[in-house]
Amino acid sequence: MGRALSRSNLFAALMRVRKNKGGPGIDGMTVDELPDWLKEHWPRVREELLAGRYQPQPVKRQLIPKPGGGQRELGIPTVLDRLIQQALLQVLQPQFDPGFSDHSYGFRPGRRAHDAIRRAQGYVQEGRRWVVDVDLERFFDRVNHDVLMGKLAARIADKTALRLIRRYLQAGMMADGVVMERHRGTPQGGPLSPLLANLLLDEVDKELEKRGHAFVRYADDCNVYVRSRRAGERVMAHMRRLFGKLRLRVNEAKSAVARAWERKFLGFTFWVARGRTIRRRVSSKSLAAMKERVRRLTRRSCGQSLQQVVEDLRPYLNGWRAYYGIAETPGVFADLDGWIRHRLRAIQLKQWKRGRTTYRELVARGVRPRTAAEVAANTRRWWRNSAMAIHHALPNRMFDELGLPRLAA
Repeated sequence: MGRALSRSNLFAALMRVRKNKGGPGIDGMTVDELPDWLKEHWPRVREELLAGRYQPQPVKRQLIPKPGGGQRELGIPTVLDRLIQQALLQVLQPQFDPGFSDHSYGFRPGRRAHDAIRRAQGYVQEGRRWVVDVDLERFFDRVNHDVLMGKLAARIADKTALRLIRRYLQAGMMADGVVMERHRGTPQGGPLSPLLANLLLDEVDKELEKRGHAFVRYADDCNVYVRSRRAGERVMAHMRRLFGKLRLRVNEAKSAVARAWERKFLGFTFWVARGRTIRRRVSSKSLAAMKERVRRLTRRSCGQSLQQVVEDLRPYLNGWRAYYGIAETPGVFADLDGWIRHRLRAIQLKQWKRGRTTYRELVARGVRPRTAAEVAANTRRWWRNSAMAIHHALPNRMFDELGLPRLAA
C-alpha cells in the first residue's frame, strides 16, 4: 500500500485516469473535478487507506448493447475509486505479469489483440485445423471471490491491500437508485478487473501449457488448436473440469469443437487461400455490425450536409480500419468503400430534392444532359439513382477531398 500511495505512483495514476476519461460514478464527480477535490480531501483518504478503514463506494450500473444482441453490464466506479484502483494496478501488474503465460494476450502491457490473432493463424497454418472454442458464461459476473482472493493471498503479503481489494469486489452496484449487494463477480469498468481476470485464469493457462497444447487466450476468450475432432472433444472435456475447479461455467450454447474457419476469434476468422495458405478475414458477424453502424450514420433522413455526415463517419471508419485492417481481404474492403460512397451519393441526391435542381447540378458537374434528365425524372429513387452515372458528378476524388477514409487504402 505504501508503494501504491507514493506521490510519484499516484501522480502517474491520476494522469492515466484523466487520459482514459470516462463518465462519473454514483457521486457525480467528473475526471476534471478530481484534482481540485484531492487537494482538500486526499490526506483523509490516504490515512483511511493506510489504516484499512477506507470503504469504496458502490459502482454505477451501465448497460451497453452487445453486437450479437443482448446487453453487457458494466460497473462504473467513482473517479476516486478509479484512481485508487489504478494506483494499485501500477504496483501489482509489474509483479504479476512476468509470471503469466506466453499464450495470454488480453490486457497485458506490450500485447495486442492483433498478436493473438496472428498466433492463432500460425497454429492453423501448422495444420491444427480444428479449434476448441470455449466461451465462459457471464465470466465477469461469476468470478468467485474466495477463489480469487486465495490466489491473491498467495502472491501478496500486505493484508491491508488484500482487504481493500476484497472490498472492491464486494462493493455494491447501484441501479435505479437502489444498491444491490455483490457476493461474486468483478464488475467490468474498473482498472483492476482485467488484471484480476488474468490472475484467476492463469491456472488454466498453466495446465494447458503443461499438457503441451497450442492455444491462445484473450481475457475470457480461449481457443485451443488441435489436429482432429476427437482430440478437440477430449480437450473440451478437460477444460470443463479446469473451469469447474474455478467455479466457472462453460456456455455450452456458444462453445464448440469445429473447423477453425467456422469459428470467429476477436472479430476475425480464417480462410484457405491458394497454396493452402491460411489468411485472416473479418468475420461475417463483425462485417454485419459494421454495416449496421454505417447505415445509422448515413441515414438519408438525418438532414445533415454531406460534409457533416463524412465528419461523423471519419472517426468510426478510422478506428474500424485500425483494428480490422490486418485482414488479408483487400477485395472485401474495396467493396465496402464502394458501398459507403454509394450511400453518400444517395444522400447528396436527396438533398438536391427537386428534379430541376438535380438536373442543373448534374449537368454542371459534367454529366450528359440525357443521363441527368433520367436521374432528375426519378428524384425519389435515391438508391437506384446513386448507382447510375452519378460517380461522374460525384467522383471518388470528391470524397477523398471531404476526408472520407478509404478502408482499402
